[in-house]
Amino acid sequence: MTLLEAPLAKVEALFDRLQVAARLGVRSGLAFDLTARGAKTLVSQLARGRSGPSTIWRVHAANSPDKLGLIFPASEGRPGEATRSWTYGELDKEADDLAGGLRALGLSGKTLLVMMKNRPEYLMLGTGAARAGTAMVTVSWRSTPSELAYLVNHSGAGALVVDAQVAATVEKARGELGVLGDRIFAVGADVPGLRPFDELVRAGLHQHDAKDEGAVVVYTSGTTGKPKGAVRKFNKELLPAVMRFLAETPMRSDDVHLAACPLYHTTAFGFIAMSQILGATVVLLDEFHPTRFLDAIEHHRVTTTVLVPTMLHRLLAIGEDEIRRRDTRSLAALFCTSAPLPGPDSDLAMDLFGDIVFNLYGATETGVVTLAHPEDLRRSPGTIGRAVPGNDVRLLDDHGKDVPDGAVGELFTKNAMLVAGYHEDEAATRGSMRDGWFSVGDLARRDAHGCYHLEGRKRDMIISGGVNVYPAEVEAILEAHPSVDEVAVIGLPDPEWGERVTAVVVPRDDGGSEAALKSWCKERLAGPKVPRQFVVLEAGAALPRNPTGKVLKRDLRARYAEAR
Repeated sequence: MTLLEAPLAKVEALFDRLQVAARLGVRSGLAFDLTARGAKTLVSQLARGRSGPSTIWRVHAANSPDKLGLIFPASEGRPGEATRSWTYGELDKEADDLAGGLRALGLSGKTLLVMMKNRPEYLMLGTGAARAGTAMVTVSWRSTPSELAYLVNHSGAGALVVDAQVAATVEKARGELGVLGDRIFAVGADVPGLRPFDELVRAGLHQHDAKDEGAVVVYTSGTTGKPKGAVRKFNKELLPAVMRFLAETPMRSDDVHLAACPLYHTTAFGFIAMSQILGATVVLLDEFHPTRFLDAIEHHRVTTTVLVPTMLHRLLAIGEDEIRRRDTRSLAALFCTSAPLPGPDSDLAMDLFGDIVFNLYGATETGVVTLAHPEDLRRSPGTIGRAVPGNDVRLLDDHGKDVPDGAVGELFTKNAMLVAGYHEDEAATRGSMRDGWFSVGDLARRDAHGCYHLEGRKRDMIISGGVNVYPAEVEAILEAHPSVDEVAVIGLPDPEWGERVTAVVVPRDDGGSEAALKSWCKERLAGPKVPRQFVVLEAGAALPRNPTGKVLKRDLRARYAEAR
């Protein structure tokens, strides 16, 4: 690039961002909500290089301090707790107080580990940590004592905030948490031996010296071994990337977003942040339950929400009559992500809720990469859609060559939302990169319309008799069988074929014999792809999954390999 071309490229990039921002602002209504004070705060924050999630609350606190930002409904699981709510002005102050508390604790430039169920304090800590220059590590509240000890020590945590409901895990791991000293805080209730969360807030009063240099470390699902800590930093390119995605959706500034996914995973955090960029109100559920989810949509007039496919499947399983008992007409967008979306589920969801289902592909490490609109899903059920503007996608073979349309390759992406790498794991970082392109090991193909389709994980690909068999293709065929509720296809060791294609099936109430399922597959699949073995479980059985809904195929392989 010449000296003349360099400034020109910067001008073109700036013009593109302004176009996206203008289009998004008008379509979402955000441009009409922005006051002089809000605009001044936004310009000031951006001029100081602050474009991370913490900026959201600052701008809205200046622009519309009395607008409702967060609602935390009462729940049967928290007896005695009433519904709580916060305006954007109140959220901004809570974050400032927590930032001061973290600085007083000496955590600026260090790491805070958070293990709690969905609670408003989770979100406040995320923003407070950014303002304190603290890296926040989010982990599952389902972690075992040994997993917690590993995560504390691997992340180098300087303090731990834990939900009182899972404090017993801390007690069992206490002998391996010596590095934390007394810097363990309980939220939700007093726990003997742990410091109350309010201490953090009180310690931070009147210590508001914001840095906005923090990062978030999200430990990946760990479907194949020890979880890896993906380091998410908030550089100046992040906000434009988010705006490009929002411009492709119907999300608006007057939305009410329902958050039901666990906050320790990026799906919930990401959609909350994107909703609040627009100034929407967020309703946070402490856990997902199908009927409570529907009740919340009706009561709060919810307009957008996001579910992982397992949640959507559980929602649809309660039946059309139960779903139609609630008024869900306010819902304008139901996003689905984090695992493959079965075609029958997307079709049924749109039949019941309208053509408002969007399926997107992304990962903790990459952010959102592709998006399928309702019309894409109607035409090609299960597709993950096309690349979102700002994303480059390549499908590569084992030699690093691009594969043609219709062929399967490993999905690599390059965008402004790529993580900085894996915490304390240079080998994993190098193994995921190829000349600046990043892959989490997913296989995909692109059809003639330019839409992508997942074909499974590279490590889950089955080689049977020298033929590559992609589990997602076989699973899609079996999921279309009227007697199949859920299915996972795996490869098991076989002395003749190398690997034996095996289908583990959860039937519907009316069952489904192995002979009928094999006949169904033979009519629709080439010979090597037809499962040679069917494991038909009892109706209502559950496939082993991680908390975000991905099937743990390593567990199935271990279970059924040992059974032979």
